[in-house]
Amino acid sequence: MSAPLRKPAWLKVRAPGGPNYAEVRRLMSDLALHTVCEEARCPNVGECWEHRAATFMVLGDVCTRNCTYCAVAHGTPTPYDADEPRRLAEAVARLGLRHVVITSVDRDDLPNGGAEIFAQCVVEIRRRLPDTSVEVLIPDFKGSDEALSIVVEARPDILNHNLETIERLYRIARPGGRYDRALRLLGRARELAPDSLTKSGLICGLGEEWDELLTAIRDLRAREVDIITLGQYLRPSGQHLPVARYYTPAEFAELKREGLRLGFRHVEAGPLVRSSYHAWEQAQQAAAVG
Repeated sequence: MSAPLRKPAWLKVRAPGGPNYAEVRRLMSDLALHTVCEEARCPNVGECWEHRAATFMVLGDVCTRNCTYCAVAHGTPTPYDADEPRRLAEAVARLGLRHVVITSVDRDDLPNGGAEIFAQCVVEIRRRLPDTSVEVLIPDFKGSDEALSIVVEARPDILNHNLETIERLYRIARPGGRYDRALRLLGRARELAPDSLTKSGLICGLGEEWDELLTAIRDLRAREVDIITLGQYLRPSGQHLPVARYYTPAEFAELKREGLRLGFRHVEAGPLVRSSYHAWEQAQQAAAVG
């Protein structure tokens, strides 16, 4: 067995802390809310929370799928909390967010995969803060058009579904997902809401070849996705897929150039980039491109 790759210096981050970080952490605890920042062990949690930005994770903290790169717990989830959208909107108001990102665990145990909760979150936020833009990072809902329509009809400003990896690695990395299903969802979202922004992301370093990564990027652009994020895979634990390689900052810069050449409105690419990293800036820049 080969030794794990040594993490390069450009992936080192400062330990989280600071007054805003502590305040956000208290607020999430007080309102019994989850964030993907904590559950997925995001390396940017310190930076984002200090800027009073967080990605809310609804429908509990236990996922019904078992993606082999993801730190979120998996198993049998508890019943969903119908009051969660109200508390989430309260947190958004108390934080004074101008842009909010909402994601979830996969809930394949629910009839529409929890789509109604996403929609209710959008409605509750808009009722309190009509000028706050809302981004939803949704599961694939097993390809259900009905579930997708429920979310789209709530009119989020950005609909995001992460492709995550190349087609060849799907059975290894995302055994509960399907490459073509993810692409179809994004294409269908564009058809249902042609004036809204769509977004997707890819993890780099799971074992893909460069040409395969470029093919996935082109597949997303073929579905008229507006925003793409590209970041380095970091192994959450010894039980997860190992890092196959670390991409350099120069390689991420090349991927960004390629994405812009293909016509994406915005490309966020870098070693520490995650789907909602600087999401408020991504939304503004993509909207400005028009």
